[in-house]
Amino acid sequence: MKILIVEDDAEGAAYLLRAFAEAGHAAEAAADGRAGFDRAMERAHDVLIVDRMMPKMDGLSMIQALRGRGVATPALILSALGQVDDRVLGLRAGGDDYLAKPYAFSELLARVEALSRRAAPAAEATTLQCGDLRLDRLSRKAWRGDEELMLQPREFRLLEFLMRHEEQVVTRAMLLEGVWDLHFDPQTNVIDVHMSKLRAKIDKGRETPLLQTIRGAGYVIRDGAR
Repeated sequence: MKILIVEDDAEGAAYLLRAFAEAGHAAEAAADGRAGFDRAMERAHDVLIVDRMMPKMDGLSMIQALRGRGVATPALILSALGQVDDRVLGLRAGGDDYLAKPYAFSELLARVEALSRRAAPAAEATTLQCGDLRLDRLSRKAWRGDEELMLQPREFRLLEFLMRHEEQVVTRAMLLEGVWDLHFDPQTNVIDVHMSKLRAKIDKGRETPLLQTIRGAGYVIRDGAR
């Protein structure tokens, strides 16, 4: 399980990093809300653990900003503010769970594992659809309306990844990791070139474009007719 800990208390963050590592999970930390937002946008995580009171961007604002960008990663809010109204506010801001400080790590771990299980997808469908765009994962073919799209293998993987994340903003880091199996940015225009070719095949001459560029964030595929 990949966990992002957003916590401005260095000692508390270090404790959680050690504890999750001992529990067999991969965790990384960000020291403020802005850094946490950037890290969550750049990489895919299974669960976010977010302190509520932080510099630069508080935890609730960070979660709201991520939800606004289409990031649906489950988020558990940690806070010394543990009254009912505080918990309700956190959940309504987009949090999926809320745990008051001080806490027992065993309970935190159980809650994080529950969030991860809840978010785990069921068996993936063999057919993906967005508007009149359809992709068959078994035959490795795709169609826009009645027209079959002549996709190269990498273009098919790219389209499949985008359609599996329909309505969600997909970052360069997510594409490099999910489509090219790279865990670093080679600083080339490989994504832009493939995205341009894919856009031409699925959207050129169509009344309703599906593939959109979100400036400064990444790409999203959505049914513009909805």
